[in-house]
Amino acid sequence: MLRARILLTLASLVICSSGFSMPQDRQEIRIWREFVSALKEGRLTEEEMRPYEELRQMFPPAALLKFLSIMKEKATWSEWEAVPEIHRLDDLVHYLIPLTFDGRKNTFCFTFLLHGNGWYFRHLESITIRLDKIGALPVSKFPDVTEDQKVWIREERRMQAQTDLFNFLAKEKGKDFAFNWFRDGAGYFVEAKTWVPFVPPKRAFILYLCWEQSNLQGNNIILDKLQDNEAVVKLEPVYLKLYGQTSIQQKISFDDYRNLFETQWKDRALAAGWDLNINYESVRCVFRFKSR
Repeated sequence: MLRARILLTLASLVICSSGFSMPQDRQEIRIWREFVSALKEGRLTEEEMRPYEELRQMFPPAALLKFLSIMKEKATWSEWEAVPEIHRLDDLVHYLIPLTFDGRKNTFCFTFLLHGNGWYFRHLESITIRLDKIGALPVSKFPDVTEDQKVWIREERRMQAQTDLFNFLAKEKGKDFAFNWFRDGAGYFVEAKTWVPFVPPKRAFILYLCWEQSNLQGNNIILDKLQDNEAVVKLEPVYLKLYGQTSIQQKISFDDYRNLFETQWKDRALAAGWDLNINYESVRCVFRFKSR
């Protein structure tokens, strides 16, 4: 389903490049201004939400409205009042506009379904791959996105697949079986002590954890303490950010989602001879390891 979402977004952006609209297009500017006004004044309703059919189960109207409401609470309205970049394809119109949230600026793509002189809100995306700008063929290099966005894409794909598998196993075999399926501690510890061979295995595990999470997974991480009997690691995993910002929340409860995270990490720690306690600070967590 996620793959379909990505392909659909890419296809629409590539094709609609031929339908680029100048800012003078009065209907499209009017629609954007009507939307911004309705959002700012809290007048949007579920009836005005029309998600892509392929995404309706994951992004029902209530979920779309919730995301927009979160954006409203954090909006810098002067940014929303700017004229966005506009692309139109048949009965869809896409608006690209840079907006700031939580101190970070990102370009968002808002998609609307047109009907007559009216509109429905269809989709919101924080990643837009500008494949409409590849230039003349043949080409072997393609427009890219930021490293942070690629980390997000990889992790969202992984977690969509993992939650689908978890739900299937839980339904067929029960939740205990489903949680146990994701225990991979023995294999993770083998990676640590064979790829980091020049320090004691328990320390190698902590050091490998930091390297793997930072360099492979792209998460912010701090090794705060490392001793023979104790270690402290501060981690800001994309995993935790995904739940509040993607359709994953439509598939699995937050308790089960966090339990999956803890099941995997505690099994990894146990295999390496550590007991692990995890404390949470919003989307940041602190791993406290004690030697067994």
